[in-house]
Amino acid sequence: MKKSLLALAVLGSFAGVASAQTNVTIYGIVDVSVQRFDTDATSALWSMEDGSNANGLNKNGSRIGFRGTEDLGGGLSAIFTLENGFSSDSGALGQGGRLFGRQAWVGLQGAFGAVRLGRQYTVTHLANDTIDPFSTGYTGAINRIFNGNGVRTDNTLSYALPNLGGFSGQVNYSLGEVAGDNSANRTAGLGLGYANGPINVQFAYHDANGAPAVGATAATTDVQTAFIGAIYNFGVAKLHAAYQLDETETLAGARVTDDKNWMLGVSAPIGVGQVMASFVRRNADRITATRGDLDQYAIGYVHNLSKRTNVYTSYARQNDKSAAGLDNNAFQVGVQHRF
Repeated sequence: MKKSLLALAVLGSFAGVASAQTNVTIYGIVDVSVQRFDTDATSALWSMEDGSNANGLNKNGSRIGFRGTEDLGGGLSAIFTLENGFSSDSGALGQGGRLFGRQAWVGLQGAFGAVRLGRQYTVTHLANDTIDPFSTGYTGAINRIFNGNGVRTDNTLSYALPNLGGFSGQVNYSLGEVAGDNSANRTAGLGLGYANGPINVQFAYHDANGAPAVGATAATTDVQTAFIGAIYNFGVAKLHAAYQLDETETLAGARVTDDKNWMLGVSAPIGVGQVMASFVRRNADRITATRGDLDQYAIGYVHNLSKRTNVYTSYARQNDKSAAGLDNNAFQVGVQHRF
């Protein structure tokens, strides 16, 4: 009997040490909406979509993730995130069938900041997501027009500064993994921010070699994106503003696209919910028969049923000023639960 009690005590002490050293959190989102989408050339399509996925968006995409830390002592911790994306309307894997297509990285953090290695968000996407009143989700998302140089990059090494009086910064570098040419398919990004009191300012620059061309047929291109945006909180409402340059060149140096984009928006709490609206403009210096200037008008509302569950609706209209002139309308109503 005494031996059994001793064994139980020893096992209990080991379990206590393990739980003290390692902390793993399971989290996720289940989001689905009913949507209507039409253009001047197509009839209205009613569909059920995952993650506010109106016309290619997936900010609120359904997911299950694992986030963990381990205390290594001396203020140093090991950190990791593995995040799987899936379609709640069909159960299919997201991100082209990847097991952890949303995020997959491991790193170390301490007083010096944080170093991460793996599949991560681009600095331009993080800046867009912070400033956009729609948080790059719903039909009014800023990245339906702004080219954020992609949402995530593989093979990425990032370093994030510790927050110092509201100032933050992050540097990303993604290996192209092309033998004999370290610059081929590589990406590099710099993000800087300041958030203190009612002010939040974000800057991001991202350069990608060998990235897919936007609105062009060139197979390999160099894409450069520079973004600056800000939010000012007046208490009763927040004012959002952003400006972004998107340039695409072939690797031979020929200009493909040259866009100057800007956004003005507002968000405000209403009871237990929030209303948001924005106007986004794309000024395209390189105009083609199917691609030119574009205006987007959007309005939306999120109603919180609890801390984890909400229902939402949003509407956006895009006025296409190219020769093709394919205006479109997107409307959605959905429900989201976070766990």
